[in-house]
Amino acid sequence: MTNFAWDDLQFFLAVARAGQLSRAARQLRTSHVTVSRRVDRLEQSLKLRLFERHPRGYELTSHGRRLLASAERMEAESQKLEEAISGEAEAQRGVVRVAMPEGFAHFFTTRLLVAFTTQFPNIAPELVALPQVMSLSRREADLSVTLDPFRASTYSSAQLCPYKLRLYGARDYLASHPPITSRDMLREHRFIGYIEEMIFAPGLDYLHEVHANVRAQIKSSSVFNQITAVRDGLGLAVLPSYVARAHSDLVEVLGQEVVIQRSYWINCHRDSLQSPRERAIMTFLRAGVARHAALLAAD
Repeated sequence: MTNFAWDDLQFFLAVARAGQLSRAARQLRTSHVTVSRRVDRLEQSLKLRLFERHPRGYELTSHGRRLLASAERMEAESQKLEEAISGEAEAQRGVVRVAMPEGFAHFFTTRLLVAFTTQFPNIAPELVALPQVMSLSRREADLSVTLDPFRASTYSSAQLCPYKLRLYGARDYLASHPPITSRDMLREHRFIGYIEEMIFAPGLDYLHEVHANVRAQIKSSSVFNQITAVRDGLGLAVLPSYVARAHSDLVEVLGQEVVIQRSYWINCHRDSLQSPRERAIMTFLRAGVARHAALLAAD
């Protein structure tokens, strides 16, 4: 039987999920030198190469991928044992990384973060407003909020809530132009929107739903950059109503005629459903979003 230190597996798991020594070291609150030494020791003990080292980071080999599945099962069993010994509340600790769109991240921070830290004082949340670069399969995030559910059977997806988007312009901008009374008049205005090739979710591609012939001329991958451009009078934009309505200088264009509905979904790897911590956070998110359903619907 191969002799190796069982606690080296936590270093292996951290590197496998983070893809970089420095990021894994931050998660484990140690140095990258220690992480590197423990991974090297595990490889020597197993007499297997678990990672390919690249300038941009660490990538699992075929041996590493096989070990990952086993190590994650061991981790899950270890968590169950910890919960049985110390109680579920004590098991709710550590870092939890949640990937979410910018708009939802702002909503979470302004409406739910205080309650989250009160309910989970021992959990350190990491909110990543760049969901297009986070992978649940590589465990770069524990949970993700998306505009579309995950279809693969290895994931669990549940709808959080619907939300509305409308067309907005700055009050001064609209006052300096003829009243917009039809969709065809929109072709006379400059539009602000996303960079097409950087749209990370089909749900963000909505300008064609406003008018078949309008295109964004000022583009940004950030919805808050778009809001700033609209407030500066540079054109019109489709914006989440629950975000836009926080700015009194933004006015809806074509009122109820241009209303786009999307939904937020909460996703996790099915293995994570075995963790009381992840289940508790998902329950918290669903309840918190339900309390603010009227704000998100913005009717």
